[in-house]
Amino acid sequence: MEIEVIYRKYFHEVFLYIRTLSGNESIAEEIAQETFVRALRNIEKFDGREDIRAWLFTVARNAYFRYCRRNRIYMDGELLHSVPDPSPPVLERLMEEETVQCIEESVELLPRLYKEVFRLRIYGGLPFEKIGDAYGKSAGWARVTYHRAKQMIQKKMRREARESGEGEL
Repeated sequence: MEIEVIYRKYFHEVFLYIRTLSGNESIAEEIAQETFVRALRNIEKFDGREDIRAWLFTVARNAYFRYCRRNRIYMDGELLHSVPDPSPPVLERLMEEETVQCIEESVELLPRLYKEVFRLRIYGGLPFEKIGDAYGKSAGWARVTYHRAKQMIQKKMRREARESGEGEL
């Protein structure tokens, strides 16, 4: 498959994936472009045994981590977004701002893998099949990981509601 065909077919998915990780459209655009430049330079390293989308997501994730190191953006609970994302996340349109903030705080406390899968599903809108592909796993693995992340978030929110005297959610 030619890189131009790959680009047209997968650019939007790579963009959504990086937007989910970064929370920023301009960073996602930059990293997605860089991903395809790197893919073009290193296409001989792709052996064809896995889905090309999973390989591209790996290239994109590595490019994003390099970007964070270069720009001193800290990860795992301390991710700093250098420019706020102008488009509101889906949850902000559906829930009260306070609840969204509580969910975001809970998501930030999740282990990295759970955090990434949750964000890809909720903010990126990716189906479980594509999330699984991104990690070289199955759709079932993505479903279970997402479900566990959701349970962790709900448990934290219930605990906080009890502690604040608001009762169960």
